[in-house]
Amino acid sequence: MPGGPEVGTRLSAQEIHANVLEQANEEMRRPAWDLLWSAVTAGLTIGWSFVGGAYAATLVAPEYRHAVFAAVYPLGFIMVIIGRNQLFTENTLEPVIPVLDKPTRGTLGKMMRLWGIVLVGNLAGAVLFGLLFAKTSVVPSAVRDSMLSLSSEMLAGSFGAQFYHAIFAGWLIALTAWLVSATTHTGAQIFLIWLTTSPIAALSFKHSIAGSVEAFFAASAAAATWGTALGGFVVPAVLGNIVGGVIFVAMLNHGQVSAARG
Repeated sequence: MPGGPEVGTRLSAQEIHANVLEQANEEMRRPAWDLLWSAVTAGLTIGWSFVGGAYAATLVAPEYRHAVFAAVYPLGFIMVIIGRNQLFTENTLEPVIPVLDKPTRGTLGKMMRLWGIVLVGNLAGAVLFGLLFAKTSVVPSAVRDSMLSLSSEMLAGSFGAQFYHAIFAGWLIALTAWLVSATTHTGAQIFLIWLTTSPIAALSFKHSIAGSVEAFFAASAAAATWGTALGGFVVPAVLGNIVGGVIFVAMLNHGQVSAARG
């Protein structure tokens, strides 16, 4: 809200909800090609979380590598979110709010259209990024080795484990979208993005799009099969992210203002 909060020094839950609802309705009206290109851009850009973290991990002793990777991991998310590109996991909050606000077949159809376009675009961008860094010598061998090590760790685990850990990543990213909608200050938004995305790497949660870059890099480098990348990671991560974002952020935050909205 350009004029700031109606009461006090912070936006109320109703005001944040209104911001999210307005943004979501605007995005659901965008042409399909606009959404697709934005989503492909996000899938490419978020790969810098992987590369930046892998590079930073080469600069420290082994016992500090995981912590350093987690500290740098928000890089791609900051670029994507501040740049207003379409990231699927943000959309487990934004277009869900209009559906909860007015649960009609039309609104649900618009949400599913947005989800489908953005997910396809994100994954296409992730594939391109993974292929580029696996098939060319764009980074030094030490960074490439670090990327291979990180991607192998990310792919480890059963379908159920990946799904479970993805729930928490989905929760955090949808929370990112909610919190960013509470301020118009870019510096505050960057800090909030860092605060909510660094735990994903620190605690080995599974983000479907950032993690897909790692999975597709590993598959492109023949360090994993494409079946493992898709069926063993992408599918459970997407499902888990949806559960985490929709239930723990969209539904709960809509619930706290639904009575007041009548």
